[in-house]
Amino acid sequence: MELLSLYAALAVGWSVWLMPRTAGVPPEDPMDRLLDAIAVVESRANPAAVGDHGRALGVYQIHRSYWAEGTELLGVTWKYRDARDPQKARQVVRAYLSYYGRGKTLLDMARIHNGGPKGYAKAATLPYARKIEQVLNGGELGPQRSG
Repeated sequence: MELLSLYAALAVGWSVWLMPRTAGVPPEDPMDRLLDAIAVVESRANPAAVGDHGRALGVYQIHRSYWAEGTELLGVTWKYRDARDPQKARQVVRAYLSYYGRGKTLLDMARIHNGGPKGYAKAATLPYARKIEQVLNGGELGPQRSG
């Protein structure tokens, strides 16, 4: 549990560092670029987005169990409905990916976001990683299906 507390402290520090960003200035931090790409792929950066038949909320389309783990890593007691708040959600995703993705590539971390802690090893997350890579490389996504 002590290691978890260390990661939570690091995640909080990183999340404070990432906000606020100046609009229109490309992020220099690769994690910021990844978080921006995930928001585009998941919801076209729409905080009101609800997906997966009502089981995923907000910009990052966060499920309840992901939120519970991420908020625990941050050491906060935010309610799941706060997943609709883009700033809180970004902190949770950053903490989750920093913890489960340590030592992994950005695309591995994207696959973790999509498929859980071992998502980087799941073949089912490869198409998601390709979408993230496309956005990171400045490409546009085609139409998305909801929910």
